[in-house]
Amino acid sequence: MLDFAQFEYLTFDCYGTLINWEAGILGALRPILSAHGLELPDQEILRLYGECEAEAEAGEFQIYRKILEGVVKAVGRKLGFSPSVTEVQSLPQSLQNWPPFPDTVDALRQLNTRYKLAIISNVDDDLFAATAKLLQFPFDALITAQQARSYKPSLNNFQLAQQRIGKPKEKILHVAQSLYHDVVPTRALGWKNVWVNRRKEQPGPGATLPVNIEPDLEVSSLQALADIAAPR
Repeated sequence: MLDFAQFEYLTFDCYGTLINWEAGILGALRPILSAHGLELPDQEILRLYGECEAEAEAGEFQIYRKILEGVVKAVGRKLGFSPSVTEVQSLPQSLQNWPPFPDTVDALRQLNTRYKLAIISNVDDDLFAATAKLLQFPFDALITAQQARSYKPSLNNFQLAQQRIGKPKEKILHVAQSLYHDVVPTRALGWKNVWVNRRKEQPGPGATLPVNIEPDLEVSSLQALADIAAPR
């Protein structure tokens, strides 16, 4: 068990951890596939998304809106169809409606009774601004991929976050759903991490690439973490 008394800041991945991005991704991609006569299992759609997003983010930096547009084009290439301009734009346009998990807002408020809270997210500033309205929570710091000019799992995003927060790594605990994007880089930097295993009852890594790594702590929900780290 982690010594929660040592931490002053909790940093969070957003999409996948606080926001149900898989519901958002599936809700945007299913109609596109259906329009081209394709019906794929959810796990296959998410696997394709994870592959295409990672490939796009590994290249020359582009804003996340362009990454998401590129994902739609890449899915089309892999499956043998050419999406329309409207279809290409529909994925990034849908992000503003991706919903928080049911436990997110209350758990953040509970954790905020003991810690300062920050976001480290692979997103653009304007796209997160729409999500912030759904989260209803004033974070103490926000570090986006647009600000860092790189995408997690790049160490740069976390190094920028630590500079902004102004605390030693021993005072920061990172909380995330993606082993690939978040646990791997924080382990490399010596940060402690918590894996929120939102997919505990489902097979596979979902919309992220598979990796073999053990987090410092695994919980099944954000509320479970709040009850451990900041009990009422």
